[in-house]
Amino acid sequence: MWIGWIEFDVLLGDVHSLKGKRAVLRPIIAELRRNLDVSVAEVGDQGLHRRAEIGVGVVAAHSERVTDALDRAERLIAERPEVTLLSARRRLRHSDDD
Repeated sequence: MWIGWIEFDVLLGDVHSLKGKRAVLRPIIAELRRNLDVSVAEVGDQGLHRRAEIGVGVVAAHSERVTDALDRAERLIAERPEVTLLSARRRLRHSDDD
């Protein structure tokens, strides 16, 4: 079994409140779940209204499936005009890894 995850640090555009932040993040998270069949959550910077950390996780039988899903997630985030992707950190592990 292969497990992969990626954490995105994003800067939100014209957002002035936590309510506005939710309005921007909710459709992005929904699109990631719907299009990529992955687990997604806001994993950091919850108290900041212009920054967000989004985590995406994937479990699959083959590493290629995991890598493909993480690549597609990164492209989706990078192409969104309402956010600026500041960084993406990823990991890929096999269940036998120590």
